[in-house]
Amino acid sequence: MKARDDIGTRAASAWYRQPVLWLGAFVFVASLAGCVWLIVVSVRYADTPLTPGSHAVLGVPVAAHSAPPPPADPPAPRP
Repeated sequence: MKARDDIGTRAASAWYRQPVLWLGAFVFVASLAGCVWLIVVSVRYADTPLTPGSHAVLGVPVAAHSAPPPPADPPAPRP
């Protein structure tokens, strides 16, 4: 009868013999490679600047809402 701490038993249950861990490692490395690839591809394309005439980007106003300008001089204090 074999003992529980036999070297053969421990080697069969080693982490590198677990296919789920290899699958997880592969998915992790593939996702990192995808992120790097997206960054490299995005560097090739320049951002198009917003034109001064455009008033909205995807429905969001480019500038602040129009408001009356503040008075040039503050009112004189009352005596």
